[in-house]
Amino acid sequence: MSSGTIDIEEFEDADEFAERNDTERIVLFLDEHDDRAWKAATIADRLGLETDAVSAILSRLKERGLVRHKRPYWAITDDEERLQAAYRLHRHHETADDQYGEERLEDLQTDETEDVQ
Repeated sequence: MSSGTIDIEEFEDADEFAERNDTERIVLFLDEHDDRAWKAATIADRLGLETDAVSAILSRLKERGLVRHKRPYWAITDDEERLQAAYRLHRHHETADDQYGEERLEDLQTDETEDVQ
């Protein structure tokens, strides 16, 4: 992703960048600035997000091996293969949602489904 290129489908869909969710925006920000490490508050400020939300997202991304953390700084992973695989999987899910509609948990539940809270 940091190669300075994007998928041609992304290029063709001009509105796609505006429709990114917060996690995507954070990953893209870190990937575009992969020569630096950032404090969560600075990322939040740059993206217009709440610091607590950014911190929570960064923690989840760290669990998936997509970002690195050395207090108080965060950076994109240096494992390009892992990052690209996660991006491909994410795009696959987006395409499936677009084609078949998003799955909703309540639609998948049956009488035998255990109620977990």
